[in-house]
Amino acid sequence: MHILLRTALLTLTLACGNLPPALADEAPSPRVRAEAVAEAAFAAMQKGPRDISLGDQGQLKLPDGYGFIPRAEAQAMMEAQGNQVGQGFHGLVVGDKLDGFVSVRFEGAGYVKDEDAKDWNADELLQNLKDGTEATNERRRQLGVPEVMVVGWVEAPKYDAATHRLVWSAAARNKSSQDGGDDGVNYNTYVLGREGYFSMNLVTSLASIDKEKPVARELLAALDFNDGKRYADFNQSTDKVAEYGLAALVGGIAAKKLGLLATLGVFLAKFWKLGALALVGLGAGARKLFGKKDPV
Repeated sequence: MHILLRTALLTLTLACGNLPPALADEAPSPRVRAEAVAEAAFAAMQKGPRDISLGDQGQLKLPDGYGFIPRAEAQAMMEAQGNQVGQGFHGLVVGDKLDGFVSVRFEGAGYVKDEDAKDWNADELLQNLKDGTEATNERRRQLGVPEVMVVGWVEAPKYDAATHRLVWSAAARNKSSQDGGDDGVNYNTYVLGREGYFSMNLVTSLASIDKEKPVARELLAALDFNDGKRYADFNQSTDKVAEYGLAALVGGIAAKKLGLLATLGVFLAKFWKLGALALVGLGAGARKLFGKKDPV
């Protein structure tokens, strides 16, 4: 299994062509870095079922059949592909039901008011997302990775006011693509809390998203805030209110978060078609990782 992990991640790293200049200077070679990253990720992986602590904010009740790669090793994986993670990044979830992966992070923006969900316009939100993504392409050019465009909704934004959970999904495409055959998807799920929000973003391919939507929702339902940190615990007299409302998690703010994850999704979709990998051996290979066999 160690060989599977190293080989799969190595395939993606080399197939993407090159690393950003800063990473290329640090690493002896893409191959050596990929092998080290895959080995470390496998060794650090925590298998479900277990409770994964997410700092002082919450916990993820990781179900059986899934693995959690902690921040340090997950960050190394992301950076090996030219991706950056923020301060609130906790790690990655992988599993035998996923062809992609789920990025888990907390944004301490404060209490996000959700009134605008009552009358938001999906078309306007989509245009905001497209505009915001276009504005971040300069950063991608600096990193030496392809520019990305948002194609359209895979699932228009839906907010459950009772559970304070938001779900939306957009398809992203490498601008150099002509036929759309390598469309990548970010399936974005959020849960709001007293001091900010958790996001669990599934990065996968358009071909796989329908079968993976239930998995993303299962994981979202398994994440909750600790006592005193929930949305209902908000104290208007003392607590910070976010500078933006719920719609920003689908518009401009979301575009920045979509950023390089969308680029990675494009890469993954492309190489799944070639049968080269299912992210670091954790798609079809995850059945071996979690002790399960392919159906006969």
